[in-house]
Amino acid sequence: MNDKQSLILELKNSQQKIVDLINTLSDEQLSIPYHKGANPPLWEIGHAAFFFELFILNALDNADMYDPSMNPVWDSFNIDHEDRWNPGVIPSKESTLKYIDVIYKTILARIEENELSQQDLYLYKYAIFHQNMHVESLIWSRQTYGYEKMDFNPGENESTPVGTDQPSLGDAEIPAGRYLIGMPADSKNFATDDFAFDNEKPRFEVELDSFKISKTLVSNREFLEFIEDGGYEKEELWSWGGKKWLNKEHNFGIPPKRQMLCPQHPVYWKQENGQWLERYFNQWQPINPDYPVMHVSFFEAEAFCNWADRRLPTEYEWEAAALGNKKGQEFRKFPWGNTMDAGKADLDGTYIAHVPVTAYADGESVFGCRQMLGTAWEWTSSQYLPYDGFKIDMYAFMSTLQFGYHKVTKGGSCATSSILTRGTYRQAYLPNRTDVFVGFRTCAK
Repeated sequence: MNDKQSLILELKNSQQKIVDLINTLSDEQLSIPYHKGANPPLWEIGHAAFFFELFILNALDNADMYDPSMNPVWDSFNIDHEDRWNPGVIPSKESTLKYIDVIYKTILARIEENELSQQDLYLYKYAIFHQNMHVESLIWSRQTYGYEKMDFNPGENESTPVGTDQPSLGDAEIPAGRYLIGMPADSKNFATDDFAFDNEKPRFEVELDSFKISKTLVSNREFLEFIEDGGYEKEELWSWGGKKWLNKEHNFGIPPKRQMLCPQHPVYWKQENGQWLERYFNQWQPINPDYPVMHVSFFEAEAFCNWADRRLPTEYEWEAAALGNKKGQEFRKFPWGNTMDAGKADLDGTYIAHVPVTAYADGESVFGCRQMLGTAWEWTSSQYLPYDGFKIDMYAFMSTLQFGYHKVTKGGSCATSSILTRGTYRQAYLPNRTDVFVGFRTCAK
């Protein structure tokens, strides 16, 4: 995405995805009931278009806003989350699609007709990446509400990636040493090869002791052993926050239906006639033991680790295991090298984590760790905090509102766009989140 041609291609791809995610829902499905982890789908796409309009067309060209009366609605920091569901707040589907089409065509023409400066490139990429964040949230919302899985490429990807005959691959041993973490600040290549969000900067070195980390994500098979050994009943496995979460009722129903229960298993699991099933979008399917366990909270991951006499990695350990970057060596942004290859990971809403944890051997890190990009955002033990020397980027709220209260997850998920993620990317989730595509891997104590 460092020239006009690739930028236009990704703008078109992103726009098509967001339109398809809306047009494949019925009017009834677009009118979703309130959920604290979701947004009304029409608000998601209007907000994404508003981002282009505000930070590019208005800020750079001083262009009039399309409809100034809608600015407080599309601006996420001017409208409370709950108010986005109020009747009459969001325009009709027809009006919203017209709005995003006008903004898209204006941005497209601006790219085609003007010289591409580094500042413009940076802002275009930022806005496209932001739109792709909302593509991901629209995909996980389909899981939340039990809608049909979105197939962006019908007829393609019909064969699932194959794993090994072994259910797991054991641990990788990461040698002690000084590892590079994050992306450079104030780089002359800030809009091209060194593009990064503010929370990834500035790059620094960290001294790590040697450690062992699982080469694979925790599988359904492994997590089922934890359940069947009474893991949810053994309070000694749960932290103070974990016990509070465990003893609180959560909705295990599909909104708007409410099935309030204290957790005894992952949120989209159930046991029926002696068989464990998983709700995968709008279908209940037998759990595949080789697939990664998904939609588990930080507290569930933490309790599993205590049961298994393991621990979660810190975010620095995770990044060292995924990238292995050191001074004097070519810097890797991805486990396999410095060029994105989406075929080496479960990204872009392709398989939605229905892959064996041992799959994608050609995408493993230099230490042999697999699926450290894609499949699942991975819980770490680290609080989401700014790096020393942190500076706010052009979007002041990209990171600042999450610092302190959230946990760091790493790697991107099955619904993350391949143009967006890299090994240095940091995502922030509250430890009780289960609706997003999140899993984990463990370290030896």
